[in-house]
Amino acid sequence: MTKISQEQASVVPAAAYDSLLGELYDAALDDHSWSRFLGHVRELFRANYVTLILRAPVGSDKGLMVISGDVEGEGTITYIAYPRAETPFVNCQANRVFTVTDLMSYSTWLESDYYKRYCQPQRVLHVMGVDIAIPGGGVFRFRITRPDGTQDFSRAEKLLCSSLIPHMSRALQIHNLIGHKESLNALYAQTIGRLAIATMVLDENGGIVEANQIARDMLQAGDGLKLVGGRVEANYPGDNKRLYQALRSAQTAGRSNDGNIAEALSISRPSGQVSLGLLIEPVPESDWDDGKPCVVVYVRDAVGRSMLSTAMTRQVFGFTPSESALAMELANGLSLEEAASSLGIRRNTARAHLRAIFSKTGVRRQTELVRLILNSVVSLGQQDGGVETEAREENDT
Repeated sequence: MTKISQEQASVVPAAAYDSLLGELYDAALDDHSWSRFLGHVRELFRANYVTLILRAPVGSDKGLMVISGDVEGEGTITYIAYPRAETPFVNCQANRVFTVTDLMSYSTWLESDYYKRYCQPQRVLHVMGVDIAIPGGGVFRFRITRPDGTQDFSRAEKLLCSSLIPHMSRALQIHNLIGHKESLNALYAQTIGRLAIATMVLDENGGIVEANQIARDMLQAGDGLKLVGGRVEANYPGDNKRLYQALRSAQTAGRSNDGNIAEALSISRPSGQVSLGLLIEPVPESDWDDGKPCVVVYVRDAVGRSMLSTAMTRQVFGFTPSESALAMELANGLSLEEAASSLGIRRNTARAHLRAIFSKTGVRRQTELVRLILNSVVSLGQQDGGVETEAREENDT
């Protein structure tokens, strides 16, 4: 149990303080838990509002905050026009709790424009706050307020608030680190998706732990791989046997830290299309993992259309809309005649565009052009639409 002073214990029992810290560290892991923590603080300090300002506004950019109190959007992360330029609670010493009387007299506070415009309408009279600086940069503003007709914050309450600051700093740092890693993971996953690679994380029984949208679409189509009773299976028994041998082999190699841990195989498709190519490797384990082996399966559909960005193609190679549209069709495996038909243009027009494309890229053959586009950063851009229409309009003029 956490030790607190007798003076702090007059405000909150040690058991309740421990519970409050538990809610704080829960909030570090889950955005929705900030509401519970701030609500507990509001009850503890008999406040009408408790606010955690995540980002102060800069220029026209609105601030970002979580608030507990009788307001719209209570307990959610909310964009709000927080009047930072007008508040007197700026340039305060970091990690030091203050109240109104630490900064000014109450007569000055009551006459201030900030109080009259923003506090009095919300029945806010007493304010206790702290600017929490976290390691690695960043300042979060924590504010607790009480209405008129109540007592100001006592010394014991200021001490209690001060005791929360190291924990809040640590929790906010953890929250930031987790959020940063989640953003990076989402970015990497999005990049894999743009490369048209299906990605699945499977447990030791072949059940799906995670899968990107391309993988979900592939399993729903059931052409080569499908879901049976929650397990990923191949359409044909022979392929399914080899698939699960590869899964077990990758899991065993992962547990033994074998350097050669990747397994590759092809899976036949009932449609008669070119077989799916699979690469299987274990998910790296940390010392704290629960010991359940997982593998990641990457699947590439050799005949699927590439998810290319026409806007990116224009930026990288300097193509016109018509040239971009033609280059995309060629990169997706169509012949020049098929691309012209798909775009609704004449064959001679397509040939003229292709000559211009060759001139701008420095290649001489269509196969070289396709390789150039697929190996460029174009495949990493977000897929866009509307270029075929734009190309047709350009051809009609």
